[in-house]
Amino acid sequence: MYKQIKDQYSNMFCVIVNLNGNSNIPFDPANTDYAEFKKAVTAGAELQDASGNVMTAQAAKAFIGTLP
Repeated sequence: MYKQIKDQYSNMFCVIVNLNGNSNIPFDPANTDYAEFKKAVTAGAELQDASGNVMTAQAAKAFIGTLP
C-alpha cells in the first residue's frame, strides 16, 4: 500500500510512502523503488491520496500516467 505525501515547501505531491516499509520514495526515474511503485500501482496496489482516502484503480493509474 502506498500513500501520497505533500512536500512541505512546494505543496506538491513529490514523495510516496510505502506504508508496508514506511519509506519515502522520490519521484526519480533512476530510483528502483520508484519503478517498483509505478509497476505495483499499475498492477492494482492500493494508493491513498494525501488525506488518506483510497484512490480508485482508475484514478491511481491516471496519477501514475502524470509522473516522470
